[in-house]
Amino acid sequence: MSEGTRSETYAELASVGPYGVRPGHALITMVEPHPGHEYAYNRWYEDDHYYAGAMAMPWMYAGRRWVATRELQDLRGPEKSAVARPVTAGCYLSTYWITEGRYDDHMKWTVGINKRLNRDARVHQERTHVFTAFQDHETTVYRDGAAGPRDFHALDHPYAGLILQVIDSEGPAERAELLERLRTRDLPRRLTGSPAAMVTIFRPTPLPGDRMTYVKQVEGVDTRLTLLWFLERDPRECWTEHFADLETLGAGAGRVELVAPFIPTVPGTDRYVDELR
Repeated sequence: MSEGTRSETYAELASVGPYGVRPGHALITMVEPHPGHEYAYNRWYEDDHYYAGAMAMPWMYAGRRWVATRELQDLRGPEKSAVARPVTAGCYLSTYWITEGRYDDHMKWTVGINKRLNRDARVHQERTHVFTAFQDHETTVYRDGAAGPRDFHALDHPYAGLILQVIDSEGPAERAELLERLRTRDLPRRLTGSPAAMVTIFRPTPLPGDRMTYVKQVEGVDTRLTLLWFLERDPRECWTEHFADLETLGAGAGRVELVAPFIPTVPGTDRYVDELR
């Protein structure tokens, strides 16, 4: 394809399809660098992969990296998690928003670019994907109603912390009931007076068959909900008072399989790398 033809194709693609601002989809990926490779992994992700493997792609319009120091890892639960084994695994979390209605378009590009990055030896191999899934947005619950940042601002607003929570149900019908209960009852009550400004809720989607081999197929496609709590305070300062009992959220309707607090990384630096172990 000539340069001119390729440029015209970009112009044609930009003129059709959804182009709103809602985070209709997300990539949520929690990764554990192998022991002894923490600094190399962080530099690769900060200097290359965050951009070449994520933000430079079409329709992925916001992103943020988060880190769990050893102190934060020790706050996690439950001890026997279906997501992280051991529950402390996965000290880095990356979250990305994808424009609503553009999931299929984005996936075509992301599979292609990751194959190219692999061929060009631009993928750091000394890491384990603990929890990596593309997800569809279900709802967002706000503490302050119409006031404050919206969910499409969440990855750009300077939130001081984030909690990744994963809840499993028995089946699709039970998940729908759990979602309604969380949306209308449990989360509004929990958010009132708390340092969490909002909770976004997603459900995982299966990865394509031609995904990278180092990323396992997504579990819980029909039964799981993924919650992201956006905090205005460092979770270490308010954990006992507000979040230590999150493992009971949705009790009777679902099983909490992970509650994991994080703080934001400082882009372009190795801050917190020496606090992971």
